[in-house]
Amino acid sequence: MRKYDCIFFDRDGTINHDPGYISKLKDFIFFEFTISALKLLVSITNKFIIITNQSGVSRGLIKENDLLRINDFIMNELKINKLPLLKIYYCTDHPDHATDRRKPGSGMFLDAARDYNIDLSNCLMIGDSISDIQPANNLGMDSMLVLTGNGKNHHSRFSKDNEPTYVSQNILTGAKLLAQ
Repeated sequence: MRKYDCIFFDRDGTINHDPGYISKLKDFIFFEFTISALKLLVSITNKFIIITNQSGVSRGLIKENDLLRINDFIMNELKINKLPLLKIYYCTDHPDHATDRRKPGSGMFLDAARDYNIDLSNCLMIGDSISDIQPANNLGMDSMLVLTGNGKNHHSRFSKDNEPTYVSQNILTGAKLLAQ
């Protein structure tokens, strides 16, 4: 079993249902297996960080205060379950005016590495899209594509030199694979 300095997670489609832009807390629903999966992953790391694009804010579909309420809910739920979530990094950039902070850029990862003294070459990124896997691969991290959310659609779109390290049905089956 490989140990990681930190596991990074995408949010929508990876740890929660993704019905489109989630603008209110009442619309945020964890997958039923998320907490169980995260509890398994504690055996291979003591640091979790969520890295999420939230362009709904710049598109006027989500108020930033509502996004912060959702983030607080996630942080509290993981704290209640004694899970080591350090922070949720989010980028509100519109795709047409993206900075390097917006995935597939690496800005949020580099911020997290600096903020928490994380060795990115000893980390894993779990997500459901090419834009989650690409920055991980560019930074020398392991990566896992989950087939929830956009994962099934993105799975066939990877090039040979940019494939994820692992592919899993969902975060729970991935956690079981990694925690063996």
